Amino acid sequence: MDTLKIGKFIANMRKEKKMTQEDLARVLGVSNKTISRWENGNYMPDLSLLKPLSEVLGVSLNELLSGEKDITVQKANENISYITNYSNLVINKVLKNIYITLMFLGLFLIISALIVTSPESSWGSIYTAIGLCMFIMGFNRCLKKYKVIWQWVLTLGVTVLCVGFLLFFDYINVVENKSVPRFRLSVVYTSGDIIEYNTLFYKVFRINHDTLNEYYIVDNLKKYNVSTVPKSPFNRNVSGIDNLVKYKSRYIGDNSNTGNLLNALPLASFGYVFEIDNTNLKVDYYMTDWYDNDDLYVEKALLYNSVSLFGLIDNLDGITYNFSGSSYYVSRNNIVEKYPNYSKVIKNRKINKEGFNKYVEKALNDNNFVLDNFVKIVQKS
Repeated sequence: MDTLKIGKFIANMRKEKKMTQEDLARVLGVSNKTISRWENGNYMPDLSLLKPLSEVLGVSLNELLSGEKDITVQKANENISYITNYSNLVINKVLKNIYITLMFLGLFLIISALIVTSPESSWGSIYTAIGLCMFIMGFNRCLKKYKVIWQWVLTLGVTVLCVGFLLFFDYINVVENKSVPRFRLSVVYTSGDIIEYNTLFYKVFRINHDTLNEYYIVDNLKKYNVSTVPKSPFNRNVSGIDNLVKYKSRYIGDNSNTGNLLNALPLASFGYVFEIDNTNLKVDYYMTDWYDNDDLYVEKALLYNSVSLFGLIDNLDGITYNFSGSSYYVSRNNIVEKYPNYSKVIKNRKINKEGFNKYVEKALNDNNFVLDNFVKIVQKS
């Protein structure tokens, strides 16, 4: 198709009709610049404008596409072939734009679902799945120029990469932000306070859910269930022995270290102030906020804090817990002599993590154990 020839033909026919470029542009609903580009041979008229243009210029469609009058049959056939190819080109371009738009809409839906919806809501994963399907469909349709086998190989590869990225992103979010996995296969609720989330590659346990002491355990090896997962009455990520051992100290007088240890122990979330008595080697708690004693929380906290403080601060001799209307005192001798299996928890002033988890953390889930030992160890004043 000779665009220069067609452009000159359009210009000549326009002049024969005694029309300016502005006149022709106004009739066709385009700009003067567009008419100038056609006549200079830089662009061909849009497919939708060919028929109106030929009618305005008083020529046939074949004559317009040939750039001359009185065309031969061969020229007419060439024009038909051009129109067909040009139509297919325009249709394919429109479809490609639609497929690209579909891909962007899919990405937008995925990102919106990840940002806006809560990980606890199943709608987030549903919207993400819909968005992923939209993206993959658009991507597959954009590959029409390739052989069918390569279309599906590339589509499968991109699908695997996208799914892998979403699962990896979800895992990082679970580990770093202590969150519920968004892409889970099932959820197991118990009559207690543990929720088990099963994913394709790992499990997540949400313990003490919807309380101040909620914490998560990510089970990469899938070795736990709701009966065997380590359970603490407190936030294990903060108050667990794995976090507490870094505050091990020989002296109570290390105020900064002792303060950080107290902040990591249960009761800290209720609000408190403390004093360190370096002369008598004591710590005094003063509770400042309202506290909830459901399920013997205070009794469990006092035993847990006492074992932890005496085990981690070598020269500490006594602890006083001052609540509104009542105070409790715990001495090192009472803990060492009366707390069951204390020698398996602390040996030669060293913490045995396994012993701590078994005889302190796990034991305090038994309310009978708590009540029996609280009255033996803790003195109320």
